[in-house]
Amino acid sequence: MSSKTSNLSRRSLFSGAATVGAVAAATAVLPGVVSQVAPAAPATPKPTRGGGYSLSEHVQQYYKTTRV
Repeated sequence: MSSKTSNLSRRSLFSGAATVGAVAAATAVLPGVVSQVAPAAPATPKPTRGGGYSLSEHVQQYYKTTRV
């Protein structure tokens, strides 16, 4: 019965070490990713008579990806 206890603690030790390693790797990469974020484009005003659809860049990109 004590062998199961030692396996569980060893398993939790390796699991914890892997988690710490993943967090350390993400922290090392994160400052580079955050500094490269582009500023958001200003929002266009809402139409007064309804509608609301506009052919924006992301919509055009979607249409390009759906072409066969």
